[in-house]
Amino acid sequence: MAVITDVLVVGAGPAGLATAIGLAQRGIDFRIVDALPEAQNTSRAAVIHAATLESLRGLQVEGRLIAQGIKVPNFRMRDRDSVLLHVDFTGLPSPTPYALMIPQDESERILIDRLAALGHVVERPVRLQGIEITGGRIRAGCVGPHGELVIEARYIVGADGEKSTVRTQAGIGFPGETYGSFLLADVRMDWPIAKDEVTLFFSEAGTLVVAPMSGDRHRVVAQLPDAPSVPTVSDVQKVIDTRGPRSGAGVREILWGSRFQVHHKLADRFRDGSVLLVGDAAHVHSPAGGQGMNLGLRDAAALSQALAEAIRNGSDAALDGYAAARRSAAAEVLATTDRLTRVATLSDPASRWLRNRAIGALGFLPVVRSYAARKLAGFS
Repeated sequence: MAVITDVLVVGAGPAGLATAIGLAQRGIDFRIVDALPEAQNTSRAAVIHAATLESLRGLQVEGRLIAQGIKVPNFRMRDRDSVLLHVDFTGLPSPTPYALMIPQDESERILIDRLAALGHVVERPVRLQGIEITGGRIRAGCVGPHGELVIEARYIVGADGEKSTVRTQAGIGFPGETYGSFLLADVRMDWPIAKDEVTLFFSEAGTLVVAPMSGDRHRVVAQLPDAPSVPTVSDVQKVIDTRGPRSGAGVREILWGSRFQVHHKLADRFRDGSVLLVGDAAHVHSPAGGQGMNLGLRDAAALSQALAEAIRNGSDAALDGYAAARRSAAAEVLATTDRLTRVATLSDPASRWLRNRAIGALGFLPVVRSYAARKLAGFS
């Protein structure tokens, strides 16, 4: 069976779904496929920043995201109980001056519902096997629930994650490095810090991030060389006891947890003829600052507009502009998260002590706090 369309979107994570919504709103013919039989139901990425909410406004999903998430106006770096730097998002030049805490499974459901309201669904499970480019068109060989399927398209969008088949088939390099392992857990716990704050702890024992989430939950992330694959209550409690507040924190329940490797990679190019990359297929980096999903969603908003212009005008100039602008933006984010990760994961105790003293001194300067707020919120 063969299908002909203008755009084939491979991957139905946040970036792929947002790309599809943008195409649907502009009346572009497309198909979106995903290898998984159903959407994932784990929280994974958990924050949407102000600049991303502005990008999503055109997709008409911003209101439901805000209604369902938790508005967090403060980000603080702490050394145990001492505040080193307070970043206040309320002064941002944005109608949404806060970090919105919402788990990825809920974000994806909102995007899927919006896509359905526009008359489209994700085709599952459909796995891309390979692509051929003939006469400037893509022939994508897939395997679906009813057997082999060929989808012919003018453009193919790789939104299929870090191990992207689209990127690999197109021969686009994806160089980078790995930082090490991290512990991640969504927990219910007693926590002495108000729910209007995301906290990054710089302690002698290592780093720890704790963020409030809906449903009386907290997200806990910590660099841990020997992180367990399935963390227990005692694993998370030990990390908090050695890195977080000196009292008042007690983990009651683990709702979901995992170990993950942090990579730092950037695709050599975001466009190769009829092949476009978006989201984790184009860039992966440290979770420092919660930028991953945000960067991909902003990619998607820009790409759907560029594809619509290319198809309507018969010119690829807009796609060249997308590839250049979004790769530059990704390189900037990767540089920032790399610096923050390297500073956060210093192993020498003396270097950590100096780092904390320097951050504490700089944290008194209004210009530093303002710059940090804009950078974390996704404004260049």
